Amino acid sequence: MLMIYTVYVLYAPAYDKHYTGFTANIELRLKSHNEFGKDWTARHRPWKLIYTRDFDNKVQAMDFEKWLKTGAGRDFIKTLPY
Repeated sequence: MLMIYTVYVLYAPAYDKHYTGFTANIELRLKSHNEFGKDWTARHRPWKLIYTRDFDNKVQAMDFEKWLKTGAGRDFIKTLPY
């Protein structure tokens, strides 16, 4: 069975904040950010999904997520439509 890993970018319009992560279940992860937990993302709800990119390899997904957190990656995120 092929596992798909999704790198995603969330945007919190009320706070003008972005969050970048990766997951094997984007629907559950988005629900988690918007409904569960008490971490940083809980303080900036609601989150809107503004970007996804799928990978069939966890290492590639992690590498792309890491790139999105660099200066060039943050510049790319700023070009995304909200």
